[in-house]
Amino acid sequence: MNTTTTTTTTHDPAGEILDAVLTAAGRLLLSVFTLAWWAILFPMVSVPAGIAVAAGWFFGWPAGVGVAGVAVAGMVLWRVSSPQTFERWFTGRVRSRFLAWFRYRRRWATMTAACGLSTRDGDRVFIPRLVSVEIGESLDIVRARMLPGHCPDTWTNRADHLAHGFGAQKAKVGFVGPGLVEITFRRSDSLADPVVVPFESMAGFKTIPSTRKAA
Repeated sequence: MNTTTTTTTTHDPAGEILDAVLTAAGRLLLSVFTLAWWAILFPMVSVPAGIAVAAGWFFGWPAGVGVAGVAVAGMVLWRVSSPQTFERWFTGRVRSRFLAWFRYRRRWATMTAACGLSTRDGDRVFIPRLVSVEIGESLDIVRARMLPGHCPDTWTNRADHLAHGFGAQKAKVGFVGPGLVEITFRRSDSLADPVVVPFESMAGFKTIPSTRKAA
């Protein structure tokens, strides 16, 4: 006698709605936290923007537009008058944080798991903690915590895998503390582009005075 077992799966609409609401609330909270953190990191943008919004709210949109225009003009003046400090305090910091996220943070869990650096305990997957990211002109330095059970060879044997996974030319693994791994990613060759040195700046060069006499 053959017995057929039929399994019926029931959906709980209330549970699905609750999950969707909690997911949306979590993403909204994360977005608000990220926006607030960036506002703290870059007060030269967030403070004028806040003043412009407040002026538009209390005194009308022309006042808000005027404040925003003055702020933009101030940023342009800063960029023109002192490009070094503008790069150091604004564009350089924005670039570093964006590249740290784009190159490493957004793919860290996926790439470390693909390179065999994650561990599993039942249904739980453990990923090495990303400690810091430093973006340079040609070298990026990433520091991470080793997981229990890892040894130095676990990471050094994955150097080529990490370089390929994160799109770098080469990766060098070092250890700077107990359980602290430092990975140096070479993104480009700093000596690949020739540097043009003015002829006048070469050692031993002296400008030869003109010997031509006036007629």
